[in-house]
Amino acid sequence: MKPRRAEAGDAGAIASIWNHYIRNTTVTFTTDEKSENQVADYIAGRQSDGACVFVLKESGTLTGFSASSPFRSGPGYAHTLETSVMLVTGASGAGRGRALMHAVEAEARAHPIRALVAGISGENDAAIRFHSALGFDKVGRMPGVGRKFDRLLDLVLMQKTL
Repeated sequence: MKPRRAEAGDAGAIASIWNHYIRNTTVTFTTDEKSENQVADYIAGRQSDGACVFVLKESGTLTGFSASSPFRSGPGYAHTLETSVMLVTGASGAGRGRALMHAVEAEARAHPIRALVAGISGENDAAIRFHSALGFDKVGRMPGVGRKFDRLLDLVLMQKTL
């Protein structure tokens, strides 16, 4: 299982995975689905300064992706990235997410990145456990800052110092 950098041709499969979570879960608080073109632009925009998108393909099928993006704008945050990882339904528990996140971390370490941050839905206990197992520490909880499906949702912030 070896992740590789995402390419524009992966955009449709990434959008499909992402949109499943947008439509059906509180894993992401957004309600705006991603088009293939938006995802292709997203991939193209993450090719420098440690920001990246990786995919995992098995038997020709994309089973997941991971990404890092600038945490916040401005030069004071230039050494911090926000991370995410999403897998197709039923693909968790076999090391895929771990492999994808290790790829993101390796890319960050190749640049002057000091910290990785994950913003996780307070309802997503599996993601909190996953990030803890990867060395992320819980650094904050923001009650009710998210809203989806007519419910207020907590945001848990986790950080890994590199």
